[in-house]
Amino acid sequence: MKLLVVEDEVKTGDYVRQGLTEAGFVVDLARTGLDGHHLALTGAYDLIILDVMLPDVDGWRIVQALRYEKSSTPVLFLTARDNVEDRVKGLELGADDYLVKPFAFSELLARVRTLLRRGAASAFQGKLQVADLVLDIPRRRAERQERRIALTNKEFALLELLVRRQGEVLPRSLIASQVWDMNFDSDTNVIDVAIRRLRAKIDDDFEPKLIHTVRGMGYMLDVALPG
Repeated sequence: MKLLVVEDEVKTGDYVRQGLTEAGFVVDLARTGLDGHHLALTGAYDLIILDVMLPDVDGWRIVQALRYEKSSTPVLFLTARDNVEDRVKGLELGADDYLVKPFAFSELLARVRTLLRRGAASAFQGKLQVADLVLDIPRRRAERQERRIALTNKEFALLELLVRRQGEVLPRSLIASQVWDMNFDSDTNVIDVAIRRLRAKIDDDFEPKLIHTVRGMGYMLDVALPG
């Protein structure tokens, strides 16, 4: 998941970026409204965390521009403006959530994950397919060559993540945060074990192999590894 943080306070911006990066997200940080405005309109982000009181273009105008351009990217306002009128204004302009400074990072992270899950649900597709692998999302079923594959809930969630991010190398930290909702501990092999079990069900009896290990980086699902 790729996030944009627009925050002119240096310590706050660095703190948020570091925390979200450690939670497994890819984070871009803009320190001015103009930079944030440009990145928000031109970049492909899953979520934008936006300060209101910026020195040039304020957060109100940025979210207005996003919604004018028909962007549905979730926006979380992170601001010291704590009166009810400001909260109402932010939500009416098209923001999805509003968190007042000072804040606990654990609450910020929880709100980020909630917004991302909500966004994934709104972009929901009934079925996903890669090669002859078909995922029926509503019924939580997986098939290859029209043969049903029995998966646990976590295995299905892991496979769905890999399929939705087809062709992308997913680091273990991202998989841990998205599937297990935990920070990745390099001393644990839970991700590797889960991938090994999933690969045995999805790939061992079928061709082409779909789940690939990218050494030193993580795992990806695709019809073939990039050359």
